[in-house]
Amino acid sequence: MNLQILPLRGVPLVKGGENLGSVLLEVLDHSNVILEDHDVVVVAQKIVSKAENRMVALASVTPSPRALELAIEVDKDPRLVELILRESTGIVRQKKGVIITRHRLGFVAANSGIDQSNVDHADGEQALLLPLAPDQSAQEIRATLVNGTNANIGVIISDSVNRPWRLGSVGIAIGVANTAVLDDRRGDTDLFGRTLKVTVSSRADSIATAALLVMGETDESIPVAVVRGLSPAVGLDGAHRGNRPLEEDLFQ
Repeated sequence: MNLQILPLRGVPLVKGGENLGSVLLEVLDHSNVILEDHDVVVVAQKIVSKAENRMVALASVTPSPRALELAIEVDKDPRLVELILRESTGIVRQKKGVIITRHRLGFVAANSGIDQSNVDHADGEQALLLPLAPDQSAQEIRATLVNGTNANIGVIISDSVNRPWRLGSVGIAIGVANTAVLDDRRGDTDLFGRTLKVTVSSRADSIATAALLVMGETDESIPVAVVRGLSPAVGLDGAHRGNRPLEEDLFQ
């Protein structure tokens, strides 16, 4: 396997209501990247959310009594806390400066994945929420790219998260189209013939993390990368398949 991670440079600042797939086709036309069969296009969640009008002005948010109470405890803007609560199905942990929630999409994240970095606050404080249905967003982006390039590709919408007991963030796939989310090796054998019983790799998350190495998280201005040379994997798409079921959560 000869794995390549190709940054897609020249992606403009995305505005609300734009067709992101069409934007990416235009960038591809002016770049030296030509999509090939089996490529996986990794798109940063932030530009997907911007295109889908998921920006919320904090001035438009009225905090609930619960948000006002929690904001004092965690020392956060109660309007932001209200959005965090709306985007979650429950709070996992909280302390001053931190709210860890189970997002409505099923995974655990700080502040329900809401971000205020790399966002224009010139007209007042803004908060950027995750896409409403990122798997559907990935399917729509893929359809546009396939129609414009005739390449049989996969698309991953990525976000970055922190992990318990580890420092630093890694990429995760919150939307997946036409690429296996999990690589289930149960039933295979190891080097010594031992049958594997629990080995399931998070393929989509690994791809998202690999792409993050070239996309960056600050001022790199590379919100899209193409991962090329992956070994074939049999499995279903849909990022929800990577969420651990609640009944298997040993830490709740």
